[in-house]
Amino acid sequence: WTCGGAAIPHLNHTTVASTSSLLPPNIHSALVGRSSSTMGRVAIWISCVLLLAATCQGKGAPGHRVRVGYYNRKCPAAEIIVRSVVGKAVSRNPGLGAGIIRMAFHDCFVQGCDASVLLDPTPANPRPEKLGPPNFPSLRGFEVIDAAKAVLERVCPGVVSCADVIAFAARDSAYFLSGYKIDYKMPAGRFDGSVSLESESLQFLPPPFFNLTQLVDSFKAKNMNEDDLVVLSGAHTIGVSHCSSFTDRLPPNPSDMNPGLTRLLQSKCPVSPNFTNDPTVVQDIVTPNRMDNKYYTNLLKRNVLFTSDAALLTSGKTALKVMENAFKPGSWEKKFAKAMVKMAAIELKTAANGEIRRNCRVVNK
Repeated sequence: WTCGGAAIPHLNHTTVASTSSLLPPNIHSALVGRSSSTMGRVAIWISCVLLLAATCQGKGAPGHRVRVGYYNRKCPAAEIIVRSVVGKAVSRNPGLGAGIIRMAFHDCFVQGCDASVLLDPTPANPRPEKLGPPNFPSLRGFEVIDAAKAVLERVCPGVVSCADVIAFAARDSAYFLSGYKIDYKMPAGRFDGSVSLESESLQFLPPPFFNLTQLVDSFKAKNMNEDDLVVLSGAHTIGVSHCSSFTDRLPPNPSDMNPGLTRLLQSKCPVSPNFTNDPTVVQDIVTPNRMDNKYYTNLLKRNVLFTSDAALLTSGKTALKVMENAFKPGSWEKKFAKAMVKMAAIELKTAANGEIRRNCRVVNK
């Protein structure tokens, strides 16, 4: 027996004898009077299971697995319900779709994909993730997740996790915002977490002023690579940003930003944005409400907002990936789908440390 390369300890007579006492009472009583060899075989089987679990714990054993079609029997309408709710929301306000895609990223990079970003403050935890500077007040789309979960709870109470709702909703947002060009099968079966800390949002979410080395390191910490970094940065083709996220690239600060974009942003942003005066501007000045590869052509023309965007051109390797996404039709959309599925598998909870929340904003009591 091995587990993650580690050998299971040899079973001796003492282990087998002591393990027979661990049998459930109904099974133990049924075996009373049976031959010692039968009792021994059952005890050995129990020992193997227990020792395998003990040895595997913390030694590279595979984590929780998700799969496509997880709700086909449990709640057949689950994905249809989420797509319907998201479609209506995005048709009214495309920015909500952009917010949900960003929400998926912010959820998965902190505590894994466990809907911890949805938890509201409580007396016991007054500063959850959603109040961290990377999330508050800019993160949006919470009401869309609430609406989808409300329908799911009426149709299939206690079945669909909030973490899966986020994963489906991000996929569906990309579907509608891309004009149906981005569509993919999203594995499901996630559990919701109970830990949500403001401090961890600062620790794990890469800020817009990161350089390339810092960005790559933050992605590697979540088992994501440079390809994923470049591809997922393309989500900046949709949505808006607060001026405070990029004023470090406006005069009098030095920057390689296109002078035309610089003048446009200076006309819209105060010199020193603050909490009460921090306007938003679109991230993609060409197709602001459509999810496409224009982000990459904008980047090559220096028409991007963030230091973290411009950083993708500071390495020949990542710059080559930018050019491929800019000039190879359909390439980015396919890679984005794969990267989103990969990201949605980060640090998943299990039944042992997760739950299926009834209300996405609070843990079950």
